[in-house]
Amino acid sequence: MTDPSRVFRKLALNNAMANWRLHAALVGLKPGEFESPRIGFFPSLKTTLNHILIVDWFYVDALEGGTLGPKAWENEQPFDNPLALYGAQLDVDRRLIDLCTTIGAFELTRVIAIHRGSRVQYDRMDDVLSHLFQHQTHHRGQVHAMLAGTSVKPPQLDEFITGDDADNRLDAMKALGLSEDDVML
Repeated sequence: MTDPSRVFRKLALNNAMANWRLHAALVGLKPGEFESPRIGFFPSLKTTLNHILIVDWFYVDALEGGTLGPKAWENEQPFDNPLALYGAQLDVDRRLIDLCTTIGAFELTRVIAIHRGSRVQYDRMDDVLSHLFQHQTHHRGQVHAMLAGTSVKPPQLDEFITGDDADNRLDAMKALGLSEDDVML
């Protein structure tokens, strides 16, 4: 029997592990590198990572049934400090894991309301989750490329999903309190 929720659970776990590894790399940045202008859709590591966070707040809230809407980006750069930024990212990553761990096939087809200020968008939960994971991956890739222009080597971010990745994800799993049972569900 196929479990349509499984892919979203795996993507939520992958997201948290990739974010952990990316943010762990930021610890090695020299003063000023986090804020320094860079080439990308957003002009710095700081602005790109804050963008990922606030969009996660926006969509995870909607997926949970909330009405946060555009209030999510009232402050487009809520965190100046990479450590504080990661604390907030970790919190929303855990919310997303919890959501994806508890949804079933029926919930994935449920239409959710996404409050966009002057209008409310209605879309299926599985489509919104797919969009959210694509958005995260897209911007993490930009951060990864920006890191190449710093004193920090960009970390490996794509080795968390398959069984063969087990040895490569040990550091992230340990840091996040995950077990192999969590990842290979």
